[in-house]
Amino acid sequence: MYDYAVLWEWVLIAARWTHVITAVAWIGSSFYFIALDLGLRKTESLPPLAHGEEWQVHGGGFYHITKYLVAPDFLPEHLTWFKWESYATWLSGFALLVLFYYLGAELFLIDPTVMDLEVGQAIVISLCSLALGWMVYDGLCRSPIGRHPTALMLVLFGVLVAMAWGYTQVFSGRAALLHLGAFTATIMSGNVFLTIMPNQRIVVADLKAGRRPDPKYGEIAKQRSLHNNYLTLPVIFLMLSNHYPLIFATQWNWLIASLVFLMGVTIRHWFNTRHARKGNPHWTWAATAVIFLLIAWLSTAPMRASAPEDEAALTGSAARFARAEGFQDVADIVMGRCSMCHAAEPGWDGLHWPPKNVQLETPAQIAHEARRIYLQAGISHAMPPGNLSFMEPGERAAIVRWYRSVAG
Repeated sequence: MYDYAVLWEWVLIAARWTHVITAVAWIGSSFYFIALDLGLRKTESLPPLAHGEEWQVHGGGFYHITKYLVAPDFLPEHLTWFKWESYATWLSGFALLVLFYYLGAELFLIDPTVMDLEVGQAIVISLCSLALGWMVYDGLCRSPIGRHPTALMLVLFGVLVAMAWGYTQVFSGRAALLHLGAFTATIMSGNVFLTIMPNQRIVVADLKAGRRPDPKYGEIAKQRSLHNNYLTLPVIFLMLSNHYPLIFATQWNWLIASLVFLMGVTIRHWFNTRHARKGNPHWTWAATAVIFLLIAWLSTAPMRASAPEDEAALTGSAARFARAEGFQDVADIVMGRCSMCHAAEPGWDGLHWPPKNVQLETPAQIAHEARRIYLQAGISHAMPPGNLSFMEPGERAAIVRWYRSVAG
């Protein structure tokens, strides 16, 4: 029978897999429709009220697509709505936020060296920040500045930079960048749920009632869709950032996150320009490379170590693991088999930082990472990689006994 830690790990795997699947579906449809919209052509054969058409070939067949800015004179019985991809992506992403960062707040969300928060306080700040992000963004889009696309994008970039810095002053580096991604993804899903879909429903209702829909609803939806298009790549980067300490655990992590949004703009500008048949702005790739190199340079700043360094810093479950029977034996095993890599200054050739920013040089650090050690080196043989440090089966069994003596 599986123990709790293994079952919980599979819950996390299922949640993450669901999130990836739904995100791929949403991003795919979003990129496709932006490319389609930019590639539309006006021809003499267009039907009345049509804005443009596009011929495409895929899967052995040809597709003839026509776009109406308002709507045709008739509405077909079958109308496909693209919304569930967005909703499922946000819901599964929020589930991951709860499972990893709220239920594991002491390990992933809170860093006492940044701000010493209670778990409840940290969760409230997290939730309020996501709601605030949508309200600020939506307010700016509806304000007079919303009628000036370039000015609006500059102001929104300023908001994102401010949030990047703000999150790093409250949460751990890992959680800060993840939250910036969630902050942006909430705006994107809010665009679909609270703006694009309601506007489309108004248009459909007008058509069914025999009224001519106001074209402003389509224009607003197009603006929000374009924003989502430019925000997608930075969100993907931020969601992956928690796997790379050189991104989240450095002094300039907030600036790195901010520059990622600029890379998203330069990359998408090339694709959007190409789809619109307006040339090949290759300078965007040069700009992207320069920004990426700047990010890599910034990442060499000293990393902030968030793991506790002494027993006095341990609280909650970590303290229980440190007091458990067999802990000293496990600490000796881990420091002998793992600390050559998981150290502030790794001794293994080619490693300049501890993998995943996990340090295992002191008993306190080992107690803090109890669950990871159990899953990676006890239950599975993932660590040490390739068993390069020759961890014995008996040592793995000792890790399992120690962990289960506390976790059950």
